[in-house]
Amino acid sequence: MRQALPFTVLVLGFVSFFNDLSSEMVVPLIPVLLATILAAGPVALGLVEGVADTVASFLKLWSGRHSDLIGGRRKGLTVIGYTVSNLARPLIAVVGSWPVLLLVRSIDRMGKGIRTAPRDALLADSTPPQRIGFAFGYQRAMDNGGALLGALVAAAVLHFSGIPLEDVILLSAIPGAVAILLLIGGVREAPRPPNHRTPARISLNPHHLSPHIRRYLLTLSLFTLARATETFILLRAYQLGMDVVQVLLLWASIHAAKSSTGIGGGRLADKLGRRPVLFIGWSAYGCNYALFAMVESLPLLWAVALSYGLFFGFSEGAERAQINDLTTADERGTAFGWYNLATGISAIPAGLLFGWIWEEVGAPYAFGFSACIAITATILLATWVYRGTPWRQS
Repeated sequence: MRQALPFTVLVLGFVSFFNDLSSEMVVPLIPVLLATILAAGPVALGLVEGVADTVASFLKLWSGRHSDLIGGRRKGLTVIGYTVSNLARPLIAVVGSWPVLLLVRSIDRMGKGIRTAPRDALLADSTPPQRIGFAFGYQRAMDNGGALLGALVAAAVLHFSGIPLEDVILLSAIPGAVAILLLIGGVREAPRPPNHRTPARISLNPHHLSPHIRRYLLTLSLFTLARATETFILLRAYQLGMDVVQVLLLWASIHAAKSSTGIGGGRLADKLGRRPVLFIGWSAYGCNYALFAMVESLPLLWAVALSYGLFFGFSEGAERAQINDLTTADERGTAFGWYNLATGISAIPAGLLFGWIWEEVGAPYAFGFSACIAITATILLATWVYRGTPWRQS
C-alpha cells in the first residue's frame, strides 16, 4: 500500500496551489499587457522576467542560509515571502509603463525569493528520505494545478464578464489571501532532535559544497540559460493569431500537462534514481524547443506545448530531490538557496538573449538557440555531473 505524505507536506501543496492560482491569473496576461496597453516588445518582456527572476534568486540564497542559521525555523520566512508576493502582484493592474511593471514584478518575485528555499527545506525536513521525490513531485503537481486553474479562471472571467485585464489582475488577491491563511494555520515545523545544535556559521563559499553538487549546479545554470521564460511561448501564440482567451487556455493546458506527470515522475525518481528522470526531462525539453522553432501553425503549437508540459512536469520533482540528496539537514536551506540561485542567475541573460535573437532574426532562431543549449546541458548531465557513479545511485 502506498504511504501517505505527512500533513505538513499536504498543506504546503495546497498553499502552492492557491498561490499559483493567484499568480497565473496574472502572469500569462503580462505579454499581452506589454504588447497592447504598454506598447513594448520581446526585449522588454525578457528584461521584466529576467530581472524579476534574478532578484528572486539572490534572495533565495540569503533566505535559505538564514533559515539554517536560526536553527531550521523555516515557517516565518515562508509566511513573509508569500505575503510580500500577494500584496505586490495585484498592483500590476495599475502600472502605466513597462519600467513600473518591472519594479512591481520584481517586488512580487522578491517575495518568491524570500519564501522558496525555506519552503523547500521545510518540505524536506518534514518528509522521510525514501519519499523525498514523491513529496517534491506532489508539491510541483499542486503548483502546476493551481496555475492551470488560475489561467482557466482568468479566461472564464474575461470571456463571460467582459471586464478589462486590469480587473482580472485585481481579483488575483483573493486566492493569494487563501494561500497565506492556509500556511499560517496549517503548517507545523518538524521538531529538531533534543541534542541538535545550530551551526555557529554556515559558509556561502561554493567550494564547501561537494564536487557532485557543484557540477550539478553549474550544469543546471547552463540549462537555465536555455530555459527562457515560458511567456515567450505565449507571445509566439499571440503572434500566430491566438486571442487573449485562447492564450490563457494554452497556458492552462501547459500547466495541466505539467501537473499530470509531476507525482509519477517524483515516484519514479525515488525508485530508479534522479539521473534517469532528469536525463529524460532535459532531453525532451531540448527536443520540444527545437520543434517550437519549426512551428508556424496553431495546431502544431498546441501539440508541442502539451508535449513540453508533460516532460517538464515529469522531471521537476527529481530536480529538487537531487539537491536534498547531496546535502545535510543543517545546511539544507543553504543548499536549496544555491539551487535557486543557480536556476536564476542565468535568468537575465537568458531572457535578454532570447528576446534579442527573436527581434533581430526571428522567433524560430531564438527557440533553436535554446534547444542547442539544452541538449549541451543534457550531455554534460549524463557524462560529467555524476562521473564515477552508477545511474541508480544518483
